[in-house]
Amino acid sequence: MDTPDDLYYTDDHEWLRVENGTATVGITDFAQSELGDIVFVELEPEGTKLGQDDIFGTVEAVKTVSELYMPVGGTITAINTELELSPEVVNEDPYGDGWMIEIELAAPDEAEELMGADAYAEVT
Repeated sequence: MDTPDDLYYTDDHEWLRVENGTATVGITDFAQSELGDIVFVELEPEGTKLGQDDIFGTVEAVKTVSELYMPVGGTITAINTELELSPEVVNEDPYGDGWMIEIELAAPDEAEELMGADAYAEVT
């Protein structure tokens, strides 16, 4: 499994990339491989304010639906609209083109509470 060192990770298999007070969120390579072929992604709209661990969307695979949880609190500033037409991109490139939302961080320190790559690799 691919686990980039520059990201933060959650027990629920979301990743977070922090840059200049904003963050990009998606699901991990482990999560997409466990889900199988992703056929639909539904995300909360831009402007939605959510707390840490709140649900920001769902991912539907061939045999299951999984909720997506906010790794940190914040306001959604962008959603990956490409996933509406091509949800399989999450399977193909979970850390790149398969990103899901961008957020403005409510409390940047929350990211420090998440796992680094080594800790995440131990739980997967």
